[in-house]
Amino acid sequence: MATEPSAASAESVPTVVAALLAYLKLEGVSHIFGIPGGALVSVLAALKADADITYHVCHQETGAAFIADGYARVSGGLAVVLTTSGPGATNALTGVLNANASHTPTLIITGESPQWSFGRGYLQEGADAGLDIVSIYESGLDCSELITNADNFQALFESAMRTAWGTPCRAAHLSLPSDVAASSPTPPAPPAFSVPSSTASYRTRGSFVDAGGVASAVEAIVDAQRPLLMLGNDCRQPLQNDSLLGEFVAAIERLALPVMTSPDAKGVFPESHALSLRNYGLAGCRWPKLYLEDPLHAHDALVVIGSSLGELATWLDGKPWNPKLEPAGPFIQLSDDPSILGRDFPITLGVVGETGALLQSFIQAASSVETDPATEATMAKRAQFVADLKTAYSPFVDPEKRTSPSNPIKPQTLARMINEALPPGSQIMVDGGNCIGWCMHDMVVDPPTQIHTALTFGTMGFATGAVVGAKLAAPATTCLAVVGDGGFLMQVAEVATAAQERIGAIWVVLADHDLSMVSQGMAALESDPSFDQYYELGWNDLAVVAQGLGAEASNAQSVGEVAAAVDRAIKGAETGVPQVVVVAIDATEAPPYDYQPLPPPAATH
Repeated sequence: MATEPSAASAESVPTVVAALLAYLKLEGVSHIFGIPGGALVSVLAALKADADITYHVCHQETGAAFIADGYARVSGGLAVVLTTSGPGATNALTGVLNANASHTPTLIITGESPQWSFGRGYLQEGADAGLDIVSIYESGLDCSELITNADNFQALFESAMRTAWGTPCRAAHLSLPSDVAASSPTPPAPPAFSVPSSTASYRTRGSFVDAGGVASAVEAIVDAQRPLLMLGNDCRQPLQNDSLLGEFVAAIERLALPVMTSPDAKGVFPESHALSLRNYGLAGCRWPKLYLEDPLHAHDALVVIGSSLGELATWLDGKPWNPKLEPAGPFIQLSDDPSILGRDFPITLGVVGETGALLQSFIQAASSVETDPATEATMAKRAQFVADLKTAYSPFVDPEKRTSPSNPIKPQTLARMINEALPPGSQIMVDGGNCIGWCMHDMVVDPPTQIHTALTFGTMGFATGAVVGAKLAAPATTCLAVVGDGGFLMQVAEVATAAQERIGAIWVVLADHDLSMVSQGMAALESDPSFDQYYELGWNDLAVVAQGLGAEASNAQSVGEVAAAVDRAIKGAETGVPQVVVVAIDATEAPPYDYQPLPPPAATH
């Protein structure tokens, strides 16, 4: 877990690099991820001499950023990426943008050639050449700065931390020229940096909330016949607090309020709870759709907490932003980001607040709202309706395929088996591609187990790296990535990172030797079955590749082989040896994305 921020007295240090390390320790940082290079000479020397911060040498900078993201998601701390200039900085970009989109607090520090060399063709120069690294990062982040001298280091670092730990959390970038890193303040400034004793001196995370707006949302729920609550991924971090989750569940029960989540918030509310409709959106559970489409009683109030209501969060019947989500009554959206309120649907009320404070305020309002016998009778009927719906209908599109004995294994069966094999409290990292659909639809997730995705930015390869960081953050916890063979190949070198550092991460690779999400999607959208297997990856023995990188690895395709291999991997990971299970799946199966053929092009005149 993340180291607690230091509460020591102010520290006086002579150089920028010494101040940088002091600030990182103040932020509770004990692990940094990246690949070293010549533009980092002073930083690398300082890190080697510092026993409090470990610099983990990864195998590609994008993978390093994914690992840092996974570490921060599980530890609750700051993700820190350190790369050299030029190609090192550009390689890390995708991983950093993914962390930014996922609201992971992140700092990327890219080295830079010395300022005296700017414009002279120095190797890997980025700040003052055609490749402007600061501007590249600035185009995707709220904070990207070049530290031009020792005198502006503190102001720029502290500004970066305000961005990283802002509301919502974001990624920030600092470019540090090698000569500046080794420099000291210049007169008339004091000859040394005075690093503050507390992060509170330069940043804060306020628990601001519009309590009146939250109370109005609860009142709308109480006044409705068929209200519905939707939770987004911004609720994940606060609801990992067991006490807060327990209070929130009690509030839901008092209101007899059905709950669904966005895809990336799957499992933030216990999916086995009587009032859970599980996940809505892409490859969602069938229950939310049935609740929304009840012909006798339309849902008449919708409250959304912590979701931007983007494309995949609102996907239904192959249509994003499906209007079926709109209630016949109040539509209330609560978020820490005012820019997304009412962006995708017309709302009746938008409420701004820090997500944890919104949830606490919701609990308080739910516990104090007045009800009468008629309202309580309505609540009882609503709870019974949800129970009857869940009894009458399977949550799965193809329930029989979740228990199929076929060989090769059905991916539906594989997702169920992984789900059931994992101990409570496991961390599941799911990559982009069809594995998202199988895990979203065919897994049932209850806290303290957590499932993490990269759905906002949609990167492949995320889970391949992120599971390494997750296991580093929680070494006593089972950490498993579900990845397709395409995403695994993108970042497979990070298996070697895990092996080098004896990090017992687990990868289950869905092997069909094809980019099937694309192949199947194109076949459906274009009504052209010839796209099936059109984007084949060729034949790769990924188990042999993984073994060559230092993992214990095996192939499996039958139910029995998969059960034995997953059990062996979970036990083997406890010894600190990374584990890879390559599963040959039935490639004819497609997740329930409900793609619809594209309409013909409009006639031109």
